[in-house]
Amino acid sequence: MLDVPYTSAVGSIQYVAQCTGSDGAYALSVTSRYQACTGEAHWTAIKIIFKYLRRTKDLFLVYDGGELILEGYSEASFQSDDNNAKSQSGFVLKLNDGVVAWKSSK
Repeated sequence: MLDVPYTSAVGSIQYVAQCTGSDGAYALSVTSRYQACTGEAHWTAIKIIFKYLRRTKDLFLVYDGGELILEGYSEASFQSDDNNAKSQSGFVLKLNDGVVAWKSSK
């Protein structure tokens, strides 16, 4: 993995997260913070994310034809990152138990 720039690896995960849904979105958020100064722990995290995405590539959501039920959830953490004073927040909207919208931001 040392031949691959860290930013390219993070960009690949970002592409998958945008195209397939929320899988890995939080992990992407955390690993994206360290693009300027990466270490062995950061590369280990990237490898774990790639393994997870590879092992779950054949899983998919199935929407049933029943009554439409919309559910929404949100979460926030106040100053959860010790490196700066920013908070993490996010939400997910589900339609019949399938994710239709989500966002995680700092």
